[in-house]
Amino acid sequence: MSLAIRIIPCLDVDAGRVVKGINFINLVDAGDPVEMARKYQMEGADELTFLDISASADGRSTTIEVVKKCAEEIFIPLTVGGGISSIAQVDTLLRAGADKVSINTAAISKPELINEISERFGNQVLVLSVDARRNENGEFEVTTHGGRKSSGLDMRSWIEEIEIRGAGEILLNSMDRDGVKSGYDLEMIKVAREHSNLPIIASGGAGTVEHFQEALAAGANALLAASVFHFGEVRINQVKDELAKNGFPVRMEMSN
Repeated sequence: MSLAIRIIPCLDVDAGRVVKGINFINLVDAGDPVEMARKYQMEGADELTFLDISASADGRSTTIEVVKKCAEEIFIPLTVGGGISSIAQVDTLLRAGADKVSINTAAISKPELINEISERFGNQVLVLSVDARRNENGEFEVTTHGGRKSSGLDMRSWIEEIEIRGAGEILLNSMDRDGVKSGYDLEMIKVAREHSNLPIIASGGAGTVEHFQEALAAGANALLAASVFHFGEVRINQVKDELAKNGFPVRMEMSN
């Protein structure tokens, strides 16, 4: 039996508040992370991702207090990312209630961190966030620091390497599509699928219910979105209903 498709709201957090913008700039306040975590669980989210989007750029670690409060309020899996650069930080986050951690910038500067986390905690807790955009040659290039800096790494070779090193799944985020709502980058998803056997969480660009199905057809295993959920443009149950109608396996149970 096929694994159920996961629908994952993403809470981009800056200074303790959920924010959303376009291409990670012009951020606007979208709400309290704890309240939103509770709401999304009630609406049927399969998982929740919490990203401290300025942590790496500011050189500080994720706000542990907010993670603890979110973990106390929800029972669905919680993935936490932002400024994670050591085994000790991973241990702290898991003890605070996170089920998984997401790393990007630190993995690029120190690839062996992927091996270390996977060997210490198991690859099921490790999500590699791959923030990619097209360069001037039209190739997919990996970025760091919330998309602010180019890494010079080719996306294809990087996702092959992180799989070998022990990543559990890939959070594939199109920096070109972030917040634009024009649809997921289907070519990027297809290329990633061709170069990796890991589960792929598609991120960046969701604007309509149809966009979610298109990403699955391109090769995604799970679907992450922020703006359309935060501002009520698309509801989680709408997405799941449409996917179910088209033969995709989804979990329809909702919490009380």
